[in-house]
Amino acid sequence: MFKKIVVVGMGYVGIPVAAEFANAGFDVVGVEIIKWKVDWINKGKCPIQGNEPGLTKLLKKVVKNGKLRATKDFMECRDADAILICTETPFDLKRKEPDYSALKSAVNSVAENLEKKSLIVVESTIAPKTMENVVKFILEKNGKKAGKDFYLANCPERVMPGKLLHNIENLDRVVGGIDKKSQELAVELYSHIVKGKLYPTDCLTAEIVKTTENAYRDVQIGFANEIALICEKLGVDTFKVRELVNKCPYRDMHLPGAGVGGHCLPKDSLLLAYSVKDKIDPRMLMTAREINETMPLHMVELIKECFKETKKDLKKSKISIFGLAYLANSDDTRNTPAIPIIEKLKENEANVVIHDSYVKKFDEGNITDSIDEALKGSDCLVLVTAHDEYKKINLKKIKKLMRTPIIVDGRNLFSKEECEKEGFVYRGIGK
Repeated sequence: MFKKIVVVGMGYVGIPVAAEFANAGFDVVGVEIIKWKVDWINKGKCPIQGNEPGLTKLLKKVVKNGKLRATKDFMECRDADAILICTETPFDLKRKEPDYSALKSAVNSVAENLEKKSLIVVESTIAPKTMENVVKFILEKNGKKAGKDFYLANCPERVMPGKLLHNIENLDRVVGGIDKKSQELAVELYSHIVKGKLYPTDCLTAEIVKTTENAYRDVQIGFANEIALICEKLGVDTFKVRELVNKCPYRDMHLPGAGVGGHCLPKDSLLLAYSVKDKIDPRMLMTAREINETMPLHMVELIKECFKETKKDLKKSKISIFGLAYLANSDDTRNTPAIPIIEKLKENEANVVIHDSYVKKFDEGNITDSIDEALKGSDCLVLVTAHDEYKKINLKKIKKLMRTPIIVDGRNLFSKEECEKEGFVYRGIGK
């Protein structure tokens, strides 16, 4: 049944999904409103610049073979057998509701160009009831009926930067459909690229599953962060505590850190809670969210402690932020905890210089690709992201570069003992 597939939104989800289907032999068209992404893809150049095993090579291959191309034109949907929507749905914290602008725009454009009895699949993570109240509603506004004139399903992605292709190919997936036929078609489609199991269900269940699995992880990290704060006050290494806790069967304490970033975890608890906003108050989800949101500010407090200990003034000091991406070995800066740290330091009139192994542009500050330049004359190294490059840092060398030997470690990358042995003032989350 399926020959031509249109993928709407060529980002961290759309690009690897499009490449996988193209590699499986389908004719794939990526629809993207950002021109430079369209141009890059059509040249076989991957817009995702982080360490993504196999993606750059696969993208180049399928473009060269003529199985994948990109465009800004939604008219490509008119003869598509399947249309996959891979847009973001962030949460508007001021309005306390999902921001459906990108999703609605994409679905409206698809609806205007819906001529075949296509299968439409939403891959995006969305609040429960979005398929029924937003997606289906828009698609049916021109008189067409879901299940009769087109098929409708949601197959929530389970990708993460650094493992995009691996997760698409190997992880199990939940496939929601508005009816049995939609479920069957979606399962048949995804069976061409997914080696894991495909579990058919209804759309609402699929929406709840995806938001719940991310809310679960956010709560687990919130717990780990709270234990880390307790350990700091008691003078114990939380990472040793975690190691020993996890020796107990059925325990899986997560890692604490400088903050939770990315597109999913910071907002999926909010999407889940929003679906029942007039019925219950999900207190555990919101408490964990609040704890995780405070961790970047706690990093700033640790920085201030070090400056107080060294009798240095934070004002006019040079602070070196190592890691702008939210995740190690990625170029993804969405909701990165580095931003609130940087903003708070600037409020204290510090001179902030940023280094990242993968992120090359930052509109709100000075960024360099030289570790030596970032640390020359610096008063503090703040480790936010544990890129592999940072694991090779030589303490003796960087101490000579720095004006004041201070390290604030948000990812347990450095040994407290080794840093203090080399003469550094050291603080770390949970240490």
